[in-house]
Amino acid sequence: MSVSEPTPIEDYAVLGDLGTAALVSRRGSVDWLCLPRFDSHACFAALLGTPEHGRWLIGPVDPDAVTTRRYVGNSFVLETTHETSTGRVTVTDLMPLGDGRADILRRIEGIEGTVRMTHEWVVRFGYGRTRPWVTRHTEDREGRTDEIITAVAGPDMLVLRGARLPHAQDGHHVDEFDVAEGEVLTFSTTWFPSREEVPPPLRVRSRISETLALSNRWAGNSGYHGAYADAVTRSLLVLRVLSHGVTGGIVAAPTTSLPEDFGGERNWDYRFCWLRDAALTLEALLGCGYVEETREWRDWLLRAVAGDPEDMQIMYCIDGSRDLPERVLSHLPGYAGSRPVRIGNAAVDQRQTDVLGEVMIALEHARSRGLTESTESWHLQRALVNHLARHWEEPDNGLWEIRGPLRHFTHSRVMVWAAFDRAIRAVEEHGLHGPVEHWRELRDRVRHEVLEKGWNEEKQTFVQHYDTTEVDASLLTLSAVGFIEGDDPRMVGTIRAVERELMRDGLVLRYRTEAGVDGLSGDEHPFLACSFWLVTAYAMAGMTDEGRALMDRLVGLSNDLGLLSEEYDPIGKRMVGNFPQAFSHLTLVGAALALGQAAGEDVDEAH
Repeated sequence: MSVSEPTPIEDYAVLGDLGTAALVSRRGSVDWLCLPRFDSHACFAALLGTPEHGRWLIGPVDPDAVTTRRYVGNSFVLETTHETSTGRVTVTDLMPLGDGRADILRRIEGIEGTVRMTHEWVVRFGYGRTRPWVTRHTEDREGRTDEIITAVAGPDMLVLRGARLPHAQDGHHVDEFDVAEGEVLTFSTTWFPSREEVPPPLRVRSRISETLALSNRWAGNSGYHGAYADAVTRSLLVLRVLSHGVTGGIVAAPTTSLPEDFGGERNWDYRFCWLRDAALTLEALLGCGYVEETREWRDWLLRAVAGDPEDMQIMYCIDGSRDLPERVLSHLPGYAGSRPVRIGNAAVDQRQTDVLGEVMIALEHARSRGLTESTESWHLQRALVNHLARHWEEPDNGLWEIRGPLRHFTHSRVMVWAAFDRAIRAVEEHGLHGPVEHWRELRDRVRHEVLEKGWNEEKQTFVQHYDTTEVDASLLTLSAVGFIEGDDPRMVGTIRAVERELMRDGLVLRYRTEAGVDGLSGDEHPFLACSFWLVTAYAMAGMTDEGRALMDRLVGLSNDLGLLSEEYDPIGKRMVGNFPQAFSHLTLVGAALALGQAAGEDVDEAH
């Protein structure tokens, strides 16, 4: 497949094991996988280049095969059925849950007739740069001798097992074979440190059944039963699969450098834990009755942020470590030729004043849901709020990580207000201790400043920052965080300004890139989270018919598996940006909850 004709983003499915995630195409090619963690180096990186950069393909030889696929129940166990003129096969792909290993399991079953299949296993460690040493071995297990293939480079090793292993050919391992009705072939790829012994093979049937049971049990705990229930459930599952089961960290997406502008430079690494995105994820989970996940993330937060509040970052690695410098992978041509391909993220050094507000909202919501506040957690929150009290008047880079001059972004100022407001609630409603009088004074000062400097009387709208008349989609959240009533004329005026200035083919842009505020070249497409924010704003303003109409369209933009990317190109009718995107899915949940609340629906506690 040429660089100019990449697999459409919407043609990918995601597999995950609460440690990392893989993207597998409709044709059956695993084109992206970082092992053993989301933020590890990729060993299959064809997503950002060519098959030579690593992939694992199991699919029909016939290019005209008709393919359908689905997730089994409420899981990420993927069933893909390929039908050709000679027969039909089903491939089951999964990353097993609950065993502490890093495996991909692929099971082929002949359903009807005979189908010719192709198998290609190309391992390239170091994001497609490093060709490993690949050898065939035999291993004795339970009285039988089987062949395996191992690929090793430095600290990493992969082992491929299967009933029929591919043959070495020009640095690749390739094979073609027939699968007849009733025939079952199973393959697995397992990562492990190269210094350790090869782990034993998986017990296929039990790993599939246990993975299905764990996923379905977790999804069954949701308290949401309103409209768009299927989309909400899948979105909750996406948020879970982007969470690390051991550390509690939550990544924004499992990919890097899927472009916001095809062929352009707006390519970023999202395989890290943004405090904002994680806090908003918890808001979505809490809204559907999940509380335990909040405890796990709060513990992660304590470990990550521990120390001087001056040193708090906006994002961290999955384990809470702080070092994620941005650099360019010049050997990768990029998705659809979009360069540079970046790993790490320079935004780690930015000042984003809104972040603490999001964190405080999520933790206050957790307290209201019955999560007992720990002494250590409240001490940390109080220290962070007191630090904000000393620095709240400083400009920042804003929610969108603007790489231009620091400014007083209205959304950031509102989230400063929210941080003080939730700290005050912690004292007044939950009996915690803090300088509440000082916080009240600051909360009032911030509110007065926003209403004076962030409001444009002539345009009847809040503005992106204090020195502009431009609007920004983040202003749609002002009612959701409690700064202003949803039907306040100023909020309604802001909604109408966003409709006039940021709507593109019925979807919402983050801001007008042509205004030059972000300091980058190129354009971008409508940001799905912003459109879901508009649904929420409609619901809170009493415009439920408009909200449901937009919600119907947005849910319809999901791919056939219910997954959403970061942005959507309504002209090309294709997904854009990193995928699947937590921000899109968590705002889908929030929009559904807002519409449900407007309709008087209740959400049960998880059980």
